[in-house]
Amino acid sequence: MAELGNLWPGAIAVSGGGDSLALMHLAADWARARKRPAPKILTVDHGLTKGSRNHAAQVKARAKSLGLDCTVLSWKGAKPKSDIEAAAREARYRLMGEWCRARKIAFLYIAHTEDDQAETFLLRLARGSGLDGLSAMRAIAPYPVPGFADLSLVRPLLGLTRDQLRQFLAARHVAWHEDPMNADPRFARVRLREIRPALESAGLTASRIAAGARHLARAREALERQTADLLAAATSREGRHILIDGAALAAAPRELGLRAVAELLKQVGGQAYRPRFEQLESLFDSLASGGFAARTLHGCRLGPAPKRRALFGSRTLVLEKELGRAKPS
Repeated sequence: MAELGNLWPGAIAVSGGGDSLALMHLAADWARARKRPAPKILTVDHGLTKGSRNHAAQVKARAKSLGLDCTVLSWKGAKPKSDIEAAAREARYRLMGEWCRARKIAFLYIAHTEDDQAETFLLRLARGSGLDGLSAMRAIAPYPVPGFADLSLVRPLLGLTRDQLRQFLAARHVAWHEDPMNADPRFARVRLREIRPALESAGLTASRIAAGARHLARAREALERQTADLLAAATSREGRHILIDGAALAAAPRELGLRAVAELLKQVGGQAYRPRFEQLESLFDSLASGGFAARTLHGCRLGPAPKRRALFGSRTLVLEKELGRAKPS
């Protein structure tokens, strides 16, 4: 936790599980030793299990025992029938993001570990993800839902394992709660944990998988720098519009061109994630063909620029927010 000085004060997401409880204790120790403001604790009552309200109350009581303020945020309203895991994740992040934004808190700490790093790699590998999806989670990352550009996620525990954190809690005689959803085979992450012993016996340990993800992250960072250079040379912002040198994007290595278009769509569309890869490829191939007609994607409209705005010549394109699309809240 020693390197967190510039990322403080912050709020900490605590579910009551071993990882997040350990983070709460470690952060409280860190702040107390350095006479820094105490962290704010956030826990979400998702309402998906019968005991969720009691578990949230237990987190609040544990925080109070450390002298910390804890706010319980409730996910109200109807719950989805399918894809519950993704919906609950987005609801949690949105509730905590709104709380942080209202209080001008710029950093939300979460307790992702080396085990989470490895599981995320395997889950994304199963979905056919490319380099970005398979790269290691960042220690400091953009907020994962749109509308929170001024809020970052901080993951200070990526170098530690779940076992290490539970040993830390056991040494302090701190009990933790295991969410019943962590044993529900409907969720892909739970099914993956069931086969972890077989993977480890074949040499695919969490540490080795996480190391592989970190290697990929270095490649991702190099490509991101090259993409930024391409965008600096091939685009010009005019108010809410971006003028694009379509010929320069088409002439770039395909991976860089795709990344450049994805980044522009995210910027103008106000989205946290890029569009589906098949849609992105289709748009890029149309752009590279030379006879480009206007297309819409990801809340944006991309089309040929009028002659008066053809900053980059006859293949200048203009990217703007699609009419009728509301800005993400």
